[in-house]
Amino acid sequence: MESTSVRLRQARTNRGWSQPRLVRELRDAAARRGHQLPAEASVKRRIASWENGHSVPDDFYGPLLCDAYSLSAAELGLNHESGRETSLLDVSYPASPDDAIEVVGELWRADLNRYEPLLQAEPSEPAWNEASLRWLVAPEPAVPRQRRDGVRVGLGDVATIKTTADMFAELDDRFGGDHARYAAIQYLSTEVAPLLRGQYTEQVGRALFSTAAEATLLAGWMSYDACRHGLAQRYFLQALRLAQDANDRRLAGSILSAMSHQATFLGRYTQAATLARAALMGISPVATPTLRAQFHAMEARALARTGDVRACEAALSAATKALESRNTADEPEWISYFDEAELAAEAAHCFRDVKSARRAVEHAENAMSGSHVRSDFFATMVLADAHLHAGDVEEACRVARDALDLGEQLKSARCVSYLAEFRQNLAAADTSAEVQIFTEQVRDHRLWIASGEHAGV
Repeated sequence: MESTSVRLRQARTNRGWSQPRLVRELRDAAARRGHQLPAEASVKRRIASWENGHSVPDDFYGPLLCDAYSLSAAELGLNHESGRETSLLDVSYPASPDDAIEVVGELWRADLNRYEPLLQAEPSEPAWNEASLRWLVAPEPAVPRQRRDGVRVGLGDVATIKTTADMFAELDDRFGGDHARYAAIQYLSTEVAPLLRGQYTEQVGRALFSTAAEATLLAGWMSYDACRHGLAQRYFLQALRLAQDANDRRLAGSILSAMSHQATFLGRYTQAATLARAALMGISPVATPTLRAQFHAMEARALARTGDVRACEAALSAATKALESRNTADEPEWISYFDEAELAAEAAHCFRDVKSARRAVEHAENAMSGSHVRSDFFATMVLADAHLHAGDVEEACRVARDALDLGEQLKSARCVSYLAEFRQNLAAADTSAEVQIFTEQVRDHRLWIASGEHAGV
């Protein structure tokens, strides 16, 4: 393995940088963190010492080098940091606000630098249990520590994060999680991480933590949609801790709901139902009708997969009643997407999973919002599945063609998995002329090709 000195020298020379150029880059990186470096000659002596193997960067200069080169500590051979890099594979709930800031920053940076062990990590079921319990029994939210270094942060900075995250959320919805995920992580790592490490009042700190939690939740959703499940789980956990310290219980409940959604997708149905119930319990004093509706719907999705039809229908009924009583003016802006069409889509999934094809068709036909491309793709594929289960192969193929046309621009591993499941069901159900015509018509669709690879066809 190459020595740290060789890696550091190659990182500089591969970019065609002189040592004075590296000094400037380090100075810029330090400024973003609210620090100042000594005179140029002093920093150049340090660089020469590192690259000649006479010393290694300390805890101050190591992160600055990572920022300057956009490389992880492991990639630069900084052994005193590589243990921390490895610890990213340990899934645990942060013990304090400072821990959350440190860990989420490391996650963003490792993700940005494509740290493969993290990208390929598997989710941990005990981590869901620990996080939900720790959040439910948490004492009063910790006040973000008053810092004396770093950039000064105001509410304008928080508003900028919110606006930027909303832009990425729109791209995610329209083009799928794999479209702009890397760009979103780059923004979080380079722009948001320094703000979390900056100077802010308690009021600004609460707002900053809440907005950063929402943005990290989005990173989790995008990673989940890309089927980076261990990474997504880690983002959800960090988002939950940030929301806890922001005293934003509604957002925290929504994060548990996202965990439930992922757990159902991964086949952890009992755990998924527990997470949805924890969300309901944890925000009961501040719950809104739309949030209650969504959490009941997540519980129903999990119960449908367990085959508990009665409990599933009861949860769906509770979701419907809750949504009927909502007042949109009193709801958090980020839950506004969950409307009658979204609830119909969740119900369609449920009835498909309990093999009630007629009711699945009925709800899926009411689930097309026209404004959420990926959600409409999922609902259309559920409708195709429902027709297939009802024995109407021709209609199933027609609807699946519509879904493929709708999803032509989507870069979503979850969408591919829906298609792969449909292909398997279609192959098992029928080999008629209609199926042959259909497969010939869609053979060149990008998502169809990917679904064949996913299913091993």
